Formats: sequence, structure tokens, C-alpha cells
Amino acid sequence: MQNSGSQTPRIRHRKRSSEGFQEASKANGSHLLVHDQNKYRSMLIRTYSTVWMIGGFALVIYMGHLYIAAMIVVIQIFMAKELFNLLRRSHEDRQLPGFRMLNWHFFFTAMLFVYGRILSQQLVNTVTTDMVLYKLVSKLVKYHMIACYALYIAGFVWFIVTLKKKMYKYQFSQYAWTHMILIVVFTQSAFTVANIFEGIFWFLLPATLIVINDIAAYIFGFFFGRTPLIKLSPKKTWEGFIGASFTTMISAFLLASIMGRFQWLTCPRKDLSTGWLQCDPDPFFRPEYYTLPRWFSQLFPWKEVAIMPVQWHALCLGLFASIIAPFGGFFASGFKRAFKIKDFGDSIPGHGGITDRMDCQMVMAVFAYIYHQSFVVAMNLSVETILGQV
Repeated sequence: MQNSGSQTPRIRHRKRSSEGFQEASKANGSHLLVHDQNKYRSMLIRTYSTVWMIGGFALVIYMGHLYIAAMIVVIQIFMAKELFNLLRRSHEDRQLPGFRMLNWHFFFTAMLFVYGRILSQQLVNTVTTDMVLYKLVSKLVKYHMIACYALYIAGFVWFIVTLKKKMYKYQFSQYAWTHMILIVVFTQSAFTVANIFEGIFWFLLPATLIVINDIAAYIFGFFFGRTPLIKLSPKKTWEGFIGASFTTMISAFLLASIMGRFQWLTCPRKDLSTGWLQCDPDPFFRPEYYTLPRWFSQLFPWKEVAIMPVQWHALCLGLFASIIAPFGGFFASGFKRAFKIKDFGDSIPGHGGITDRMDCQMVMAVFAYIYHQSFVVAMNLSVETILGQV
């Protein structure tokens, strides 16, 4: 009787602490994966979708630069669709026939402008052998900007003409929302496509590091997660964040060495053809040999080690992917909470929508391009530039 009586307060205390934890979890909107009763089922679905995504992604990478750019376009369309639907109201849309088409008009106008600016030189280089086609493409490139501006002005006039009494607030909010989506989506895409044609390496490595960081954070949080990281993403834990950071840094160093050996990944593409690439390796992809300390060579059979200079740059990319890029996911989580939705869509089982998978990628793509242009690309001075300085 004494034992049962002494155990009763402990049992009550455990129940109260458990109930308090559940209440705190509900207040945050969710609970840690380690306490999720359905975590194994959700992990199975998530793993199945991940395998299919990685397999499809690898196939597109093998097909080459042009197909990767096409994949980016498809991803953009899905992202725009999910974001357009976020503030869409069917009741108002029924009173504004054709208004939804206006959003897509601005979308494809922005797409024509962005990709025309990025790929104009590659397009010209592709048609240099045909003089008639070359002249036609040159004219299109020359008048590309005015054509895009005319399309935008046509959309602007279309919007003004279709303004309807008592619907002004909804229409102007949709107009502003559309332009915000274009800025978010096409800023990311512009840098991503630019990275692709600088060499698939500069697109593939940053994108892979984000995937590795996401998977590692999920696994470490799944098995060891105890300490919540941020209220915006209640299932994120410090254990997952730290474990994923170390995994991402190690992966960046090793993957850079592996990817840097393939010319298909390191050579820049100067046109829009799909043929095999061959080029002289950039100095960043030529291994440099470092002599190991004497004590190390006494313990192990290696006397020197070969490291590519790009591997040191990969560590910077890995550091950004593990520490800063996750804040893109936190931003998306806060955004979803503001609109009281769980996911942006349901395109990918276990993952949500395309936008849910691209939140960190958008941040990473911009950084990868800026880092590449700032610290990797050599400064090319033309004769005109030098004479101008003189």
C-alpha cells in the first residue's frame, strides 16, 4: 500500500508533464518527430517520394544543360500555380471572367524577358552556321526588350480595362500578389539557369547540398530530436540542425572532388546544343598535392593527398547550405502559418507542393551564383576596357 501510495504522485506528475508537453506542442502547431505516433508511416511515404525525385533528377542531369533548364521552367510553372491559388477566391473569380488569365500573361511575359536576357548569347551561338537564321535571331535579340515591354504594357492596360466596381480591392491585391510571385520565382530561376550554363557543377552541387541537408536534418531529428529549434517549424530540432550541418560540410568536400572529375559537369555550355562537352579543365578542377605530416605517414600508408581548389570553395557552399539556407524554409513556414495552411500544395506525397521543396533552393541558387561570380570567375578585361582606363 505504501509503494502504491508513493507512486501515485509520480504517475500524476508524469501525466501532467505529458499533458503540458502536448499542450505546448499544440500551441506551436505541431510536435517533434520523436513523439509522432505516425512517424514511421510518414517516413516511408517521404522516402518513396524522395527516391523517385532523386532518380528523375539524376536522369535530367544526365540529359544535359538544355533539359535541366526545361526542368526549371516546369518547376516554375508549378510554383506559380501553387502561389496563384493561395490568395484565389472562387467567388470573386466567377465575377471576373478572364481575370485569372491575366496572371499567366504576366508570368509568361516575365519568363520571356528573363530567359531571353540570360540565353540570348547561347541562342546566337547556336545559329551561327545559318546566315538567314542568324540574322533573324539577331533581330529578335535586339528588339527583345521592347517586345517584352509591349507585352507587359498590354497586360497593364488589360488590367485597367477589366477593373470592376466593388471588386477593386480584390483586383489590386491580386495584381500586387502576382508581381510579388514573379519577383520571388524569377529571381531564383534567373540565377539557377545562369549557374547551369556556367557548368552543371555550379547548379548540381548547391542543389545536392540542400537535399543532403534536408534529409540529414530529418534523419537526425527523427532519431535524436529533443530540443525544438524554432517555433515557426516545431518539428525542427537543434539535434537535427547540428547533425545536418556536419553531414553537409563533409558531403560538400567529398562531392566536389567526385563531380570535379567529370567534364560533362564542369565545362560551361556556350550554346543551346545537347552534344557532349569537352574542354580544358579549369584550374579550380585540377588537383593540387599536399604533403602529409611525417607522423601521419608513419601511421597510414599515404604520404600526400590530392585536393582540388574547388573543394575549398565547396566548404563555403556547404556552410551556407547548412546554416543560412534553412532560413528559407523557416520563412516559408512562417508564410504558411500566416495563411493557415499546412503545405503550398500536394504535388509530392509526403513533401507537400513544389514550393515546399524549393524554399531553401531559392536562397541557395542566388548565393551560389553570387559566390561563383565573386570568387571563382576570373576578371576578363577587354581591349576597350583597358584603353578606357588608360
